[in-house]
Amino acid sequence: MITVVIPTIGRATLRETLAAVGRTVPVIVVDDRRAAAAALELPDHVRVVRSGGRGPAAARNAGWRAAGTPWVVFLDDDVIPAPGWAEAVWKDLVDLPDDVGGSQGRIEVPRPAGRRPTDAERHTLGLSDALWVTADMAYRRSVLEQTGGFDERFPRAYREDADIALRVARAGHRLVAGERVTTHPVREDGFWASVRFQRGNADDALMRHLHGPRWRQAIGGSGGRLRRHAVTSAAAFTAAALGLAATVARPSGRGRPDRWPERRPGRRPGRRLDQRPGRRGAAGGWRALPVLAAVAGALWAAMTAEFAWRRIAPGPRTPREVWRMAVTSVVIPPVACVHRLRGEWRWRR
Repeated sequence: MITVVIPTIGRATLRETLAAVGRTVPVIVVDDRRAAAAALELPDHVRVVRSGGRGPAAARNAGWRAAGTPWVVFLDDDVIPAPGWAEAVWKDLVDLPDDVGGSQGRIEVPRPAGRRPTDAERHTLGLSDALWVTADMAYRRSVLEQTGGFDERFPRAYREDADIALRVARAGHRLVAGERVTTHPVREDGFWASVRFQRGNADDALMRHLHGPRWRQAIGGSGGRLRRHAVTSAAAFTAAALGLAATVARPSGRGRPDRWPERRPGRRPGRRLDQRPGRRGAAGGWRALPVLAAVAGALWAAMTAEFAWRRIAPGPRTPREVWRMAVTSVVIPPVACVHRLRGEWRWRR
């Protein structure tokens, strides 16, 4: 009745995932590494399909097309299905009406004991409330055929699951939540993980191109910070540009009189030799630039501090975490904007 499809890039956690799934259901592991990679060492009952390193969307497509069962259950290679998961998924699917095209498992993310979660841990904890994530998501094979499967223009494990859910719903099929449970452990992705995640802004541009400006509401999501990131980045750029302009335009003082000349016949008193009637002195125009640069810099500092504190406040506030949030909060706004502009350019109408 079901086939389990697990795309992988060779994580060590795959063995634990396979052990939790058990041997009672067919399993296809899709090796999404480059073709030159060494073969995976897996149990004999697991079928291996190669997808050539084209990303998780292409890997899942290769998996479900190799399956011959009415239902295909997608798992990530770093999750741990609960004991009895194979029986639970069968119970979730066996009596579903024909208009139901997909069933999501309950995702549980263990919280750290005795402290608040870090920014990276909160990122993973968000999966417990997310809709239709392929950490544990089953689709009818006929529905996958009808919709064409996953959109391979999504190159990362990001938004490809939301995209197919919206297309399945648009095709007239319901998506429901099942009772089976799968645990998604939290893993440490490194100091710059939150900056790398900003590549997903390019995928958000594709989502907007495919599903319109209200796609976030359609998947139960909330608005992001891209507009604030744009203002923050613009303030930083403006402060730097005005500061440079003020430095270039500031008079050096050489070749200019250092005092007012004595009154001479035919000249009106109080006028500099380098001034002309009706025009501002050359030395005065640059004075507003440092002020404007300071205002833009203050706006950048305020918005960056607000962003950093928003990330620091719910966390453990250890020195390492505070330092990481402070540094990455400076880097994230321009990086997010660059990736979004890249996506908008690529998927422009």
